[in-house]
Formats: sequence, C-alpha cells, structure tokens
Amino acid sequence: MTYQETLDYLFNSLPMYHRIGKAAYKADITNTVQLMQHLGNPERKFRTIHVAGTNGKGSVSHTLASVLMQAGYKVGLYTSPHLVDFRERIRINGQKIPEQQVTDFVAQHKDFMQGMDLSFFEMTVGLAFDYFAAEQVDVAVIEVGMGGRLDSTNVITPDLCVITNIGFDHTQFLGDTLPKIAAEKAGIIKPGVPVVIGESHPETRPVFQQKAEAVGAPICFADDKYRIVEVPHEPTLDDTDLKFTVQINSQINCHGDTPQFSILNSQLTHPCDTPQEVRQPNSQFSILNSQLKCPLSGSYQLRNLATLFQALEILPQVGYNITLENIEQGIARVVSDTGLHGRWEKMDVQPLTVCETAHNADGVGAMLEKLSQLPYRHLHLIYGCVNDKDYRHILRMLPQERTTYYYTQPSVPRALPVAQLADAAQELGMAGSSFPTVGEAIEHVRSIADKTHDLVLVTGSIFLVADAVGYYTSRPPL
Repeated sequence: MTYQETLDYLFNSLPMYHRIGKAAYKADITNTVQLMQHLGNPERKFRTIHVAGTNGKGSVSHTLASVLMQAGYKVGLYTSPHLVDFRERIRINGQKIPEQQVTDFVAQHKDFMQGMDLSFFEMTVGLAFDYFAAEQVDVAVIEVGMGGRLDSTNVITPDLCVITNIGFDHTQFLGDTLPKIAAEKAGIIKPGVPVVIGESHPETRPVFQQKAEAVGAPICFADDKYRIVEVPHEPTLDDTDLKFTVQINSQINCHGDTPQFSILNSQLTHPCDTPQEVRQPNSQFSILNSQLKCPLSGSYQLRNLATLFQALEILPQVGYNITLENIEQGIARVVSDTGLHGRWEKMDVQPLTVCETAHNADGVGAMLEKLSQLPYRHLHLIYGCVNDKDYRHILRMLPQERTTYYYTQPSVPRALPVAQLADAAQELGMAGSSFPTVGEAIEHVRSIADKTHDLVLVTGSIFLVADAVGYYTSRPPL
C-alpha cells in the first residue's frame, strides 16, 4: 500500500474516536496488552514519562519533551489527536515519524490488527512504541488519550506520572463528578513511581492521595509549591508571548521521600520521610536571574508551567541530568522543538487571528481570562464543536459585548451540524452568521474586520482548529 492508502485503511477500517465518538471507545486495555506482546513488548525498551489531565496535558507534554531535548536526550513524543498530519502524533526530537515507517508497520501487522479488532488508537499506540523502541530513544513523553486507568497508553511503567488537572470532560466515559473523573486519571499512578498533580482541588485531592498511598507512590501537588507570575506589562492586542517569573509558596505539601534538589539558583529541601506539611520561607527566583519568555500564551499556561517546574524538580531524582539552561531553552523553544500548535496560536496579523483549542468549560474559562486582558475594539468569534460537548453551556460562557459570532463545524463525522449550533445560539440570543466550513468563515471575517483594531478568534474544538491550521497551510495569509 502507498502511504495514502495506508491512511485510508487506518481512518476507515479501524474504529476512530475522534471521527465516530463513543463507538470507538474501549473501556479495557486487554487488546493493547496483547498487541504489546505481539510486538515484543517495545514499551519496556525505553524510559517514559506519563502525562494525563483534563486540560494542559498537551502543553506540558510538549514542553517536557523540549526541555529533555535541550538536555541532549533523544526524545520520543506521543500525543493525540493530530491537527493536520497523522504523523504529528509520533515524533522523535521533533521530527514526525516517516511515512514509510507507518506503511511498513501496517503492512506487517495488518492481519493481527484486524483479527484483534483493534481500534485506531490502540494501533497508533502500538506503532508509536514500536517506533520508539526501534529508534532507541532515551525517553518518551507519553500523553494519555482519555482518562488514564483504561487508556491504551497505560501499559507503561514510567519514571514519573503527571496529572495536570481535573475538569468536566468526556463525562459519559469517565464519570459525572470530579472525584469519579479523578479516580480514572489516578489510574496511571504506579507502585513506587513519583506522581505530580498540577492543580489541587478539595474534591479530588483525597482521591490522588489515597491512590498514591495505596501503591506507595511519592506524590506532590505543584500548586502547593510553585506559583508562576506573569511579568506586569501594558497589554497589547498582539500579546502572543508569555513572560513570567517563578515563585515558591511558603506552604509546601509533599508526600514521600523527596531528597534535596537544586533548581533555578535556589536550594529546595523537602524532608518528607512521612506525609507531612513542611514550611519554608518565601523566596522568589528566575532562571539565570532573568525573566523567562514562553512562546505559548494565555493565563492557563501559568498553571501548566507550575506543573512543569514540579516535574522538572523530580526528574533529576530519578536519574535525569537537566541544567538551568536546558529548562530556559526548552521553554523558549517548545514550538520549534516539538511542532506544538493551537494554543493561542497567531495565524494572521491583519486582522490579528488566533486559534485556541479550548473545548470544555475549564478551557473556555481560561481562554476568556486571556481575552479580558486584550484591548481589541471588536471580537469576531468563529465557533464550532463536536456533538458530545455541552455546547449550550459553553455558548452561555462566551462574551457578548463587542462580539460578532460566526458558526461553523469541524470536518469530522462527530461534528455538531452548524444548523443545530446556530439554532441553539439563536435561542440564547446569540445570533450569528453560519458557514459550512471554517475556511469560508475566516474568508468572510477577513473581508469585514478592522485589520488594525479587531481580533479574530477560532475556537470550540481541536478539530476546528485543525481545519483552520489546514486552511492557513494551504492558503497563506495575505
């Protein structure tokens, strides 16, 4: 088969969640375990870091990979879903898996995959792990697809587990309360493996603590210790880079044996032989005594960075060699190192057009916080989503002052039809124009927006952002 024929087979023959939704979801990792055995257990042949969470796991995974690359490691990165090219899911040192590697893997294992009735995601995990093992990566950063406990990636025994946060998403699979969702994501916690929880919450904190204690896993909550503070500045419309400093909170909670570790010109000591609360004096520091700059934007990235710093503090304790310069450069180069897209990504400048993958209430809330800081004259909001999201609730969250709406739909079978979305918006008093594709919506907005003072925002679904990225890739901005 050619590469295109191989893709057609994968997309059309194997159940694919992002295309058909619930029918492709398997609440079981038995198939993945058997696939790993068939492949010779490649997941045991390289070190791993496992990253889960409702929001932020993609940004944290990419930034961790970038820091490790800057430290000289050969780094595999597995993420999902892809935006434009299937091969975005599987990278080594930022380079996408070669087309021939995909074609050869499918040709070699097609009969087995069909016999096992594997899903698209299960097959992709097998492809990634087989490729990482064959290329002898030093470490692979593995992003969970959904949940954690029953996710196909949960066949690894990592050096570190990271869970960014807990919010309401995929509730039909993971549960309808925060503790239930947390329990599913806590399923990645392994015996004796350190775990970082990015954001603590009164309802979910006990869930993680109990699971960690049950399996003897050292656990830390990043927001107990780290606070990332944006550098004060006069906001401009073109605020697409984040400048920040790092602070250490005076109140530190740490469970498990956490030895002394030097980071960012500051000695941090956590004498936590048993679960306890440790007090330290306030201190503020910044890498190399300078302010950091991150090419990602949005206030939510401050929380992601706190999670990142807590993870980076632990990695040397499990054998990684990371310098302060590696951290600074890894953050600064995350986009160029890893190909990360869709996180408040600037696509055009006249008018300023930004894509944001916010697709659930927590993500939208963080996006709105960023919007509130920008001095735009008028907002042109292009919105579309898939059919299993609580779109009515999200529509109610969106701004109405100085805002015009343009409704559309992503080009996947799970898309919420634009007519249904527009009708719901009309009922909520949020009438707008409708377009069959995001490209047509962008073309229309480009023709009417004030090129100097207006802001165009494309959001609602990672798949809609994928379509927008594809549009700009095939037709560069004027």
